[in-house]
Amino acid sequence: MKIGVADYGMNVWYGGCYDTEERLRELKSIGYQGIERLEAVSEADAVNKAAMFRKNGMDFSMVRGPNVETTIRWTAALGKSYVWAQVTGKDFHTFCRQVNEQVRIAGKYGIFVGLHNHLGTLIETHEQLVSFLDHCPECGLVFDTGHHAAAGGDVMAIINDYHKRLVALHLKDWNDTTKTNPAGNPKWYDCGYFTGLGKGNIGQDNKTALKTAIAQGYDGWVFVEHDTHKQDPLIDLKQSRDYIGNIIGETK
Repeated sequence: MKIGVADYGMNVWYGGCYDTEERLRELKSIGYQGIERLEAVSEADAVNKAAMFRKNGMDFSMVRGPNVETTIRWTAALGKSYVWAQVTGKDFHTFCRQVNEQVRIAGKYGIFVGLHNHLGTLIETHEQLVSFLDHCPECGLVFDTGHHAAAGGDVMAIINDYHKRLVALHLKDWNDTTKTNPAGNPKWYDCGYFTGLGKGNIGQDNKTALKTAIAQGYDGWVFVEHDTHKQDPLIDLKQSRDYIGNIIGETK
């Protein structure tokens, strides 16, 4: 198992990523082993950045190129195992049909496609996620505990029933500020914000979720993601890294 950062929230805080190597060094210094996506604009950029990761003792789980085809090819070429589901369908059945096609193509390169459940998308509630997994039986799951819990979903049921479909795990917590279920709300982000592990107020039990996934044999990437930071991201991320360390029994 590797522990990394899905660094969207860092980009929001800083306004972007201006020096990838500096970011890698900072995240390594607080105990992380990589970030989720290597962002590349060309083959040369992908190779050079992959070398930079390796030089700094860090890793990544997928490459994101300028389009879905390059994302699949570059991810496969650099020996990684999955890409996110990324299609254009605006209704559920079109979405599933397109994901199944992406799964088929990615499979030719020996990699998986993983659906990232997310508030404000076609796949946000528990029922929608289960239906998607039924309609796309070969698609994996980049399971986001925070988005699922915030939408009122049963995180443990997904982990128990679909642990074999996990290709990556996003651990997140949600701080509800409106006491309103954000699922189905186009402005779900006005209902609360994602916060450090163990600091939410909706009873999300990431400790049990992670322990259960591990007990069932999960050994992939575990990513911490704070969409919203209220202070220096490295402080937040260090606290969440320590939280995971306590769960998995690391000694300092």
